[in-house]
Amino acid sequence: MDLVFRARRVVTPQGEIACDVGVVDGRIVAVEPRIDSPNVVHLADDEVLLPGLVDTHVHVNDPGRSEWEGFETATRAAAAGGVTTIIDMPLNSIPPTVEVAALEIKRKAAANVSVDVGFWGGIVPGNLADLKPLHEAGVFGFKCFLLHSGVDEFPAVTTDELEVALRQLATLDALTIVHAEDAHTVRDSEPDYAGFLASRPREAENKAIRDVVALTRRTGARTHILHLSSSDALSILEAAKRESLRITAETCPHYLTFTAEEIHDGQTEFKCCPPIREAENREALWQGLRDGVIDLVVSDHSPSTVELKEGDFATAWGGIASLQLGLPAVWTGARERGFHLTDVVRWMATHPARQVGLETKGAIEAGKDADLVVFAPDETFVVDRNKLHHRNPVTPYHGRELHGVVRQTWLRGKEISQAQGKLLRRGEA
Repeated sequence: MDLVFRARRVVTPQGEIACDVGVVDGRIVAVEPRIDSPNVVHLADDEVLLPGLVDTHVHVNDPGRSEWEGFETATRAAAAGGVTTIIDMPLNSIPPTVEVAALEIKRKAAANVSVDVGFWGGIVPGNLADLKPLHEAGVFGFKCFLLHSGVDEFPAVTTDELEVALRQLATLDALTIVHAEDAHTVRDSEPDYAGFLASRPREAENKAIRDVVALTRRTGARTHILHLSSSDALSILEAAKRESLRITAETCPHYLTFTAEEIHDGQTEFKCCPPIREAENREALWQGLRDGVIDLVVSDHSPSTVELKEGDFATAWGGIASLQLGLPAVWTGARERGFHLTDVVRWMATHPARQVGLETKGAIEAGKDADLVVFAPDETFVVDRNKLHHRNPVTPYHGRELHGVVRQTWLRGKEISQAQGKLLRRGEA
């Protein structure tokens, strides 16, 4: 063995156990009660060994808007939060990843990364001919919006345009991920939070999700609902799954943590789209995770400059920066509701890896990459935005006490400070 991790608590697919994890050439080769080796990493009694998290919803914004974020800062934040793989969204960078030439520009921008990085492609009006070449170039799937994306260079598609794209992508068995808010239901926001929340009602999500379910049924395509906020839509998704449609859904740490009742006018660090809703809605989302209707939890890390987050809820940028904080935020809420670390690992590592076909990620078992996190679940800390690694110090978690501290992150058997992330392509081991 190159290295052995020894811990009283290791989260594996078989549950949480005491064991040794043996590593050779960056891969896990054995998970056994005892492995003899001169090179042993001993975890403390208060530490748990987790697989590295897989965050499939990250806006790095590089190139083109690197003042908002960048690959170097985003992946450093990911590593500090126990995330060892990210999949970068196709928009907010310039050019957006809607053709192979833009994908190659994006890959060149990601020359210095601390964790492994893959890329989504995009579906926009007029790029149908680019979808198959992007798929062959290794993107992990395709994102689209059903309403204005927030940036003009990544326009929305109509449901008719999406259906045409889904029929083509179904022949490739490619995944389509959808920002599901109905453009005709959303209206202009007022400056206060109540007005913003009212401008993007639950029905905007519900209507769009019903449309995506219908398209999934008609085309046989694989679809995924991004950043589910409306708990009303859980029954729609549950019925679609009972029908064996190939549709999945995610939610995000901020929807599981915050509530509309605690957001005051002017606190635009909480603005995101779809919005953070009421306390009873939050609890229903947790129930959706418990029931398996929601498949995964990812960050939707969508940072911007400090200036763009200023103003009011009608004008400020809608996005939350949380890449470094997702694990402790979700664990804080999960433990309060009787969940276990095995649940958190399933939502934030195993299922995201499975969704995008990363067969060597997301679990501690033989054959997987030795992407590992040393986590102290009972230690608490207060979030200080100035100590986070993402580029701009804006986050709604500032000042909030969270449970769970990432003490070490390992990428393919190397401590993260000594590791070099690589660029991933769909279909690669």
